[in-house]
Amino acid sequence: MKPGTRYVHESQEPDAFTGAVTVPITLTSTFKQDGVGKPRAGWEYGRTGNPSRKSLEGAIAAAENGTHGLCFASGSAATAAVFNLLQPGDEVVSTMDVYGGTWRMLRKVYEKYGIKARFLDSHSADSFKESLTARTRLMWVETPTNPMMNIVDIAAVAGLRSRQTLLVVDNTFASPYFQNPLDLGADIVVHSTTKYIGGHSDVIGGALVTNDAEIYEACRFYQNAAGGVPSPFDSFLVQRGLKTLAVRMERHQANAFEVASVLKGHAKVGRLFFPGFADHPGHAAAKRQMRGFPGMISFELNGGRPAVERFVQRLKLFTFAESLGGVESLACHPTTMTHGAIPQADRERIGITEGLMRLSVGIEDAEDLKEDIRQALQ
Repeated sequence: MKPGTRYVHESQEPDAFTGAVTVPITLTSTFKQDGVGKPRAGWEYGRTGNPSRKSLEGAIAAAENGTHGLCFASGSAATAAVFNLLQPGDEVVSTMDVYGGTWRMLRKVYEKYGIKARFLDSHSADSFKESLTARTRLMWVETPTNPMMNIVDIAAVAGLRSRQTLLVVDNTFASPYFQNPLDLGADIVVHSTTKYIGGHSDVIGGALVTNDAEIYEACRFYQNAAGGVPSPFDSFLVQRGLKTLAVRMERHQANAFEVASVLKGHAKVGRLFFPGFADHPGHAAAKRQMRGFPGMISFELNGGRPAVERFVQRLKLFTFAESLGGVESLACHPTTMTHGAIPQADRERIGITEGLMRLSVGIEDAEDLKEDIRQALQ
């Protein structure tokens, strides 16, 4: 099946009892058992499992060409499930321009448990190779990165993986429609389903997908033990969003190219970060491993923080807010929002300046979005 068909049908069969085409929302905290040690159809307790969540987990696994999926109450909860595969003394290698929440979790939560994280300035496979030690257990990759839109060659980094050192790819920005890291050699794919998969800015969720049964069982144990699971209604909302992922991503992509064309070369704009353009340093690698480009653009406003404050006050269609991947267009200031937890010196080293803006281009009419950017820049 092609992706658009798979998103609508895989793991979403009509209800066996009623024939309902949409997977029912099973709102229950517990399930009647048929006897001692005889849970009906395997259902016992809502934290451990729920039919609504199980359907979503199967659908997201299929979307990523994986065999095992697990869903969580947030992207951060899914990330924590992966990091809980580690032991004191283990090391994680990632890049400096990783999502601020991931940086915060490694530095502020797991470091005190003896897990060391190293963040590389370079995104090349050679840099990852040089950074590996006998203690490295996990390579954490975002591509495109948040918010600098750098590209990591997944297949090249996957060539460094082993049973000792796993490769995890946060695929939130690209979505399963444009990129499938498991096909390129990754061990685990992580998503904030809040973003493109949910797609409507009305639910918080996370997921991980793997083809490795041992990894799946370890993460499933953590999912049940820690209990950071999505509600049945949250699962329904994410699954509803998944059904339209293919058509939405095509519109996000088309609109992003239109908006980026307004920003490119504009007198009020310094640097532009959009891997869809051929002059982006990661464009060739992106074309090899991606089928398209999401609606994410970052750019630097000339004039720094004062220019940002004027710009966001003038926006009419782009909403100044955190998050991304919804049908509506959003504008974000990473310094004060998504990456505020990172020390200023590190932010500046990454390139997250006071003048940096990040856009999540929605599915509105492209001409309206371009005019909004033009008038705000003016």
